Amino acid sequence: MTDIESAANRTTEKKTLPVAIELRGISKSFGSVHANQDIDLCVHKSAIHGIIGENGAGKSTLMSIIYGFYEADRGEILVNGQSVRLHNSQDAIAAGIGMVHQHFMLVDTFTVLENVILGAESGGLLNQSLNHAREELTRLEREYNLKVDLDALVSDLPVGEQQRVEILKALYRGAEILILDEPTGVLTPQETDQLFEILKTLKTQGVTVLLITHKLREIMDITDEVSVMRGGRMVAHRLTQETDKETLAELMVGRKVRLELNQKPATPGNVLLKAENLTVVDDKGVTRVKGFNMELKAGEIIGIAGVSGNGQSELLQALACIQPLSQGSLQIHQHSVTPESPCNPAKARELGLGHIPEDRHQLGMVTRFSAAESSILGFHRNESINGSLLMHNSKVEKHCEALMEQFDVRPPHPQLKSANFSGGNQQKLIIAREMTQNPRILLVGQPTRGVDIGAIEFIHRQLIEMRDQGCAVLVVSVELDEIMSLSDRILVMCEGSLVGEVAGKDADERTLGLMMAGTPLDKARSGSGPGSPQQKTINERPAHQILSPETSG
Repeated sequence: MTDIESAANRTTEKKTLPVAIELRGISKSFGSVHANQDIDLCVHKSAIHGIIGENGAGKSTLMSIIYGFYEADRGEILVNGQSVRLHNSQDAIAAGIGMVHQHFMLVDTFTVLENVILGAESGGLLNQSLNHAREELTRLEREYNLKVDLDALVSDLPVGEQQRVEILKALYRGAEILILDEPTGVLTPQETDQLFEILKTLKTQGVTVLLITHKLREIMDITDEVSVMRGGRMVAHRLTQETDKETLAELMVGRKVRLELNQKPATPGNVLLKAENLTVVDDKGVTRVKGFNMELKAGEIIGIAGVSGNGQSELLQALACIQPLSQGSLQIHQHSVTPESPCNPAKARELGLGHIPEDRHQLGMVTRFSAAESSILGFHRNESINGSLLMHNSKVEKHCEALMEQFDVRPPHPQLKSANFSGGNQQKLIIAREMTQNPRILLVGQPTRGVDIGAIEFIHRQLIEMRDQGCAVLVVSVELDEIMSLSDRILVMCEGSLVGEVAGKDADERTLGLMMAGTPLDKARSGSGPGSPQQKTINERPAHQILSPETSG
């Protein structure tokens, strides 16, 4: 019996459960690319249903069809048992479907209230619309435990609260079915916990949630059912309580996936990157990094742990010579960088420093460029691809084809615009570009953000291989599991300062969590356990409240 047949039998047994949305034979192609092929899906009311799959498996296309961004080439969509035609997102909203996108659709300079009513104004007068919206949003906040300052500017809100605004927007428009696309990709662990509490409340209030995520632990923690996509097809349906992470990983990838790295111990060599009293003050006069000291050696991986917004991003940009130093010094090999003698990213590359940025769209690629063009950014002056006057486009394309094959970038089309690749495949293209230049120092920001389990395994092993070949690797990640599994040494930051250092083999989540809240290492290790007051501080307070007013500004 196949997975789909088994799922059909289970669905038959559960006929008494009402169905919120059903897909029958949904197919969608873009030219020769079959994004979705004969997709069947049944999502029950008041359930949290997970959709998982590798990058490029067709998840986002399927959700875009449900939300009316795309029309299916063939197939049928039923909402509450009634067949519907969704020509656009307005049709989806009218059918009670809402969507929270991975990249929020908010106007930073508008207030929360203005963002919510944008495009959904009632009556002829704006004040009348605002007053009506304020009353309705106050009710929704109370009913769904979605507290947010309606008069705050969106630009002043932490990411977790911006996401609440997106959820409120959907509910305000009458959503009974809520799609969330990679909702935790930009959240801290604390904000993720808060989101899950909100989703549980939505479920108890009768809202159906479709959750698209790469994180198997989240699937196991929050969903009732899970469906697996691979290669544009739906390959399995499972009740969450009847499966496990290893089974789901194998269904996603089509092979056994090793979730544990089990790498050999590092053999550190010479110091290749050294920071002394490194201080960064931003353009608003706020000190983001305070007197940071670090030595990074050849043949080791250092992980930087901390709640998002505690200076890790500014530190990474300073080390990459993007952000100028305000005080202190940086040593790249034998080259000294100071406020009086600055460096730039081009010079840093010449010194053998590679950089995989945290924000792949802002710093990693030009989304309007082709994949081939993005594959040489920063190295476009290389003589091997330049003629006397013009760049050798054919050589650039062949170079990109080789990277795509080596790093499994899908689809393997160098001429496709960078914007048309999934987030995970964009990430793999950037990683391929930086790693294949054989850097002596590699700085990596959020290496697996928005990346599926198969790609995570691949990226982690590439980083270990770089370390074993003598590269000095520094990784910044909000994923503690990732930091602990990759790092030989872990440096913990809080409010822009270095709290302490822990050997990777000795690290645990409780100790690192306490240090991320500012607790010194000796006190963190002597804590009484998960129930200690310090740990409750981390678990119960929103992530942005852990930060000082100075660093959260």
